[in-house]
Amino acid sequence: MKKTVYSFFVLTGIICLFVACGGKSTNTNGLSNDSIDQESVEGLYTTVTDPVTGEVRKELRQKSMPLEQPAPMKGVPEQILKRKSYITSYNKDTKIPNWVAWHLTSGHTRGNLQRHDNLFHEDMDVTTGRVTDDDYYNSGYDRGHMCPAGDNKWDQKAMNETFLFTNICPQIHALNEGPWNDLEMACRRWAQKYGDIYIVCGPLLSEGLHRTIGKRRVVVPERFFKVILCMQDKPKAIGFIYDNNSRNSNKMFSHATTIDEIERLTGIDFFPSLEDKIENVVEAERGYF
Repeated sequence: MKKTVYSFFVLTGIICLFVACGGKSTNTNGLSNDSIDQESVEGLYTTVTDPVTGEVRKELRQKSMPLEQPAPMKGVPEQILKRKSYITSYNKDTKIPNWVAWHLTSGHTRGNLQRHDNLFHEDMDVTTGRVTDDDYYNSGYDRGHMCPAGDNKWDQKAMNETFLFTNICPQIHALNEGPWNDLEMACRRWAQKYGDIYIVCGPLLSEGLHRTIGKRRVVVPERFFKVILCMQDKPKAIGFIYDNNSRNSNKMFSHATTIDEIERLTGIDFFPSLEDKIENVVEAERGYF
């Protein structure tokens, strides 16, 4: 009889504990897997009309800083330059951007404008460390877009600004025309599928000395990163890392990782305007697009 009563109380305690926890499993951060409830997400949105297509879609309410813009960097030179379709953090020492960020909508994936490679030009808004086309001439490296021209066929000014050298890094041709281009096209497909996504990409520099090109000693990155956030439906995010060489796998998701990992490698705080409850979950998990 005593054994039966003891078992009853143990079982009751387990049931109460389960109910108190809401019957929810937790991830490695101690956060509930469904802690991003749909009601809290819906409250972040407003309804807008796409100026390019006229389509009506949901879009995140703007806070003090655009969602795609990372937090100010610590101990790293940066000049923030805002363009029509992207924001760049330019580093006067490395002569390349620390990062480039943009909000890619489904409307921005359309358009009839064609790119012209002779549009590459120096950025007159840079007062120190301004790069010119001569720095890339005969260097053996492509002028690699961070925010791609292909995301900006909807507007001539937006397209032209992607050819500013504050949006460019020295990139191996096989990467630029191969896996990196594949990822750019995948981002456009995801923007069309979900309505909009937020993207940040840039160089990932190793410690120590770096190879440079040109008279102004433009730093050649050893790797590149790209992080993507989607806030439609259930929020999700994913990061990618590519080596700046010709040996990258063509299997895109073999380069995938979490945003937390890329933050650790770069020292960049991505999506700081996102509510902490959502940011902690999406940056720790590799989302599926």
